[in-house]
Amino acid sequence: MTYLVVIEPTNTGFSAYSPDLDGCVATGPTLEDVRRNMQEAIEFHVEGLRAEGLTVPSPRSQAAFINVAA
Repeated sequence: MTYLVVIEPTNTGFSAYSPDLDGCVATGPTLEDVRRNMQEAIEFHVEGLRAEGLTVPSPRSQAAFINVAA
C-alpha cells in the first residue's frame, strides 16, 4: 500500500503525518530522517492494527499542487 505522507518544516527539523492513518506521526532533524522515521512509523502502526484485529485503512488521500498568481 502507498500512503500519502505530509512533511512540514518545524523549528527543529521536520514533522510528518499521514491523513489516512490517524495518530501516525514522525519527526526528524532532516528530510532523510523524517522520511525514514515515517516509514518505520507506518510499518509499526499497520502492524499494531493487525495485531489488534483492526482494519487497516486503505490509502484514500490525494495531493495536488495548485499554481496561483503571486
